[in-house]
Amino acid sequence: MNSVSGVSYPVESRHPGWPARLGPLRVSAGEVAIRPVRLRDAGEWSRIRLRDRAHLEMWEPTGIGPWPERNAFWSWPSQWAALRSLARRGQCLPFTITLDGRLAGQITVGNVIRASLRSAWIGYWVSSEVVRGGVATAAVALVTDHAFGTGGLHRLEATVRPENAASLRVLTKAGYRREGLFERYLDVAGGWRDHYCYAVTREETGTGLVSRLVASGRADYA
Repeated sequence: MNSVSGVSYPVESRHPGWPARLGPLRVSAGEVAIRPVRLRDAGEWSRIRLRDRAHLEMWEPTGIGPWPERNAFWSWPSQWAALRSLARRGQCLPFTITLDGRLAGQITVGNVIRASLRSAWIGYWVSSEVVRGGVATAAVALVTDHAFGTGGLHRLEATVRPENAASLRVLTKAGYRREGLFERYLDVAGGWRDHYCYAVTREETGTGLVSRLVASGRADYA
């Protein structure tokens, strides 16, 4: 046990919960699984991100440089290396979402804080070709259960623009609840945008978000 300010915590690995493989779950779109991000994801990652600019850019934080440069094939190695470095330090859990074995998006648990807080944010994107197929909801459920289990976390939150109806549905179906509104929270698409904050704690998940999805008929064990 380690002691911080008189409070004892179990000794953990440097990066609990990463790397890991999760799933698969079967949804209407196909078989969803989660795996660590890979360097060789570059080609498919770039192809989807460049094609789906109109689908993704309006919801994501403003980045440095134009979209084609940030999402080019050659930009992935540095992003992958940064994610892997953070993961090895226990500060994030960076995963790829696959559908029937092919890359379909990303999902990340970031800004991991341990000790007495044990909290992080969760963020995700999926290809425009798999929207409404249950892929994002299954991914959120799988990663949330993992974060609260092997990952040793207690609370996850996600921030979403009020206009992003699809993502709001994903979080609601996965079992997250809306806590409030962060005004002018993130610079997105050239302006400071309001975001809803959705969250869930370990106690609220019961036997797990995946088991809830399966019980509701939205997914099945593959």
